[in-house]
Amino acid sequence: MELEVRHLRVLCAIAEAGSLTRAAAALSMTQPGLSTQLRRIENMLGGVLFDRRRAGATPTAFGELVLDRAHAVLPGIDALLADTARAARHLASPDRVRVGSVGAPLLGHLLLAVQKFLPGAEVTSRCHHSPVTLLDDLAAGRLEAAVLGDHPEQHLPPRDGVVLTPLVTEPVFALLPSTHPLADREAVCLTELADHDWAMPRPDGDRTREYWSSVCALTGRRPSAPHEAEGRQLIELVRAGLAVSLCQATFSQTPGVAVRPLAGNPLWYRHVLAWHRDGPLTDRGEEILRAVAAGYLDTCAASPVYAEWRRRHPDAARLPSGAPDDRRTGQGRPGWWGDR
Repeated sequence: MELEVRHLRVLCAIAEAGSLTRAAAALSMTQPGLSTQLRRIENMLGGVLFDRRRAGATPTAFGELVLDRAHAVLPGIDALLADTARAARHLASPDRVRVGSVGAPLLGHLLLAVQKFLPGAEVTSRCHHSPVTLLDDLAAGRLEAAVLGDHPEQHLPPRDGVVLTPLVTEPVFALLPSTHPLADREAVCLTELADHDWAMPRPDGDRTREYWSSVCALTGRRPSAPHEAEGRQLIELVRAGLAVSLCQATFSQTPGVAVRPLAGNPLWYRHVLAWHRDGPLTDRGEEILRAVAAGYLDTCAASPVYAEWRRRHPDAARLPSGAPDDRRTGQGRPGWWGDR
């Protein structure tokens, strides 16, 4: 793990708020998640940065040194990002659409929609595990659109000029070896799953691991996670019977692994489309949103376990009927987290 600009922003937020609880609220994080991140930063820098007491968090002498440097560095970085964003938008070709994506089933549908409604555009794509990194690239003019995602109480932070459009909130499912005893169940209890070794995604960048752990903690269980992996490597660990894990409901069925709903649907994932308000997608946003939504429904139909879950929960994962309600703020329809 290497020091990043976002780590400096976290330290400044804690110092400004005077407590981890208030800083977590300002950063749209949970307090345990922020504490974990602060410990990682302290381990990386080699010293304690804050004295944490009931009265709040006070910088140590070492922390004051780091904060002084952060306050000197961040204004220059912010100015650099603002200048490059303006320059990128000025130089960007109106016929170029650069799309970013996290690991989600919407990228192909979004690319097809862009090709359909902007037929003359040169379309490129790249993937990244961190939705916040992609969001920063959108704000800085390095991308025109992106497929993002977040979890309850871990909303993506707003960015100037970026339209965030939630598409759908879906349940998180269990991922098991096909020979696992729990694979015979119609639904798997999270507390039972927590009794087994897990494979989890890396903790930096994406807050998925933090979210999974926090929900498991509410059940009184903290699963052992000896394996840290993503994508194909995570699937191979599960297939080999070395671990269990979690996955998006639209996970494509793979030989050797079983996908099962979690009893009570304790975990959720929200798919979000994003584009720059001054970019080429703005004028066709409603049409692109409808096309991607239709593609998502095709993906659901191709996932037998999720298709059955949707049949049994017809009001639980609703799609938008049209465009976002408020283009001025860049936010999607309020209350979509409640559509479950």
